[in-house]
Amino acid sequence: MKVNQDTVIIGKNVVLVPYRAEHVPKYHEWMCDEELRLLTASEPLSLEEEFDMQQKWLVDEDKLTFIVLARDDTTTMSQEQIEEASNLDCTVSPEDPYIRSLRMIGDVNLFLHGQIPNALTPFTMRAPDVSREDADDNDFEAELEIMIAEPAYRRKGLALETLQLMLRYATGAPSTYFGAPTASHDKPSSVSSLHIPPESLVTRITESNTPSIRLFEKLGFQVTKRVEVFKEVEMRWSRHHSPAGVLKS
Repeated sequence: MKVNQDTVIIGKNVVLVPYRAEHVPKYHEWMCDEELRLLTASEPLSLEEEFDMQQKWLVDEDKLTFIVLARDDTTTMSQEQIEEASNLDCTVSPEDPYIRSLRMIGDVNLFLHGQIPNALTPFTMRAPDVSREDADDNDFEAELEIMIAEPAYRRKGLALETLQLMLRYATGAPSTYFGAPTASHDKPSSVSSLHIPPESLVTRITESNTPSIRLFEKLGFQVTKRVEVFKEVEMRWSRHHSPAGVLKS
């Protein structure tokens, strides 16, 4: 998506960068793993096809994609650098040597279905009596997916931090909407112009994938549907289940 083609989002333990050509070989290596393809419902592609797909996603207006980089101890920024990079007035290039030195460990995606409601931009908190049904007039939804492909980086809280950064960027909502901030401060390093309403957020997870279901529950999602034919559950964000007490009625 063009909106994030130069965007770098710096968290405490991860950095999100746009999916660029230099990431394709590693991504292709991941997708050669049958288990990962199964978990992500992906078809096997040749390296050339992966490059073509990356170029297509770069300009698609219905796919917001970031590559997840790990901030290992050997490349840790100082607290002062973190705070400076997270200032909204400070921009970091994907070409920055520090950014390029970080290890690629996964990706996070937001697939947009329908037209983003203009009436909801920029982000404003809904009145307590506004139901999700009232926000569904145009059937818009934003489907969230995440993959931590490198086994050594799983079960370390990196998926949670990644999703919090992505959701704050895409919605412009306060960090409290999606759980306690995992970074050392509350301000995202950038906010997109998309202003996606949180009530439109949805994810679909294999029903046996209990860790992922628990992960999204921490972010304020709840199971709203079970699709027996696909053996999966549908989860949607709800202000009534948001970790922020101010959102609970």
